[in-house]
Amino acid sequence: MSNLDQLYQQVILDHSKRKSGAGDIGDLTPRSHQVNPTCGDEVTLAAIVTKDGEVTKVVWEGEGCSISQASLSIMSELVEDAPLEQVSALYQTMDKMMHSRGQGIADKELDLLEDAAALEGTSKFANRIKCSLLGWIALRDVMAQLGFDLEEEGKNE
Repeated sequence: MSNLDQLYQQVILDHSKRKSGAGDIGDLTPRSHQVNPTCGDEVTLAAIVTKDGEVTKVVWEGEGCSISQASLSIMSELVEDAPLEQVSALYQTMDKMMHSRGQGIADKELDLLEDAAALEGTSKFANRIKCSLLGWIALRDVMAQLGFDLEEEGKNE
């Protein structure tokens, strides 16, 4: 195993234990419940978002493999206190990386994803892509409920 692979593995393990953003959702709405039927991972996620789309807080409850838990933790850190355009760019870049099927993405895009770049290797395994994207899909759903489309915001036509 290369030093980079070891580093990425450690990032995933650290985040799966730390679980940034994990906590009691209480009565926060809107919320999204997502399940990965292939492995049983599940998450319920809620976010506090300003009128202009800035995500001020992400809270999630869920169980699953270290990949899904790490991805949720990393995502929470990346999007909290971020404006809509940045959240959208993060979502789109993560989605692109995970659908690259191990072909990789540009270093500039990996830099944008920070610790989430550690999940790039999971894109080689079709059954792990949903693990990595579960929390991101929940966030996209919450933002859509609030009228923000993460798949369109910030795209250059």
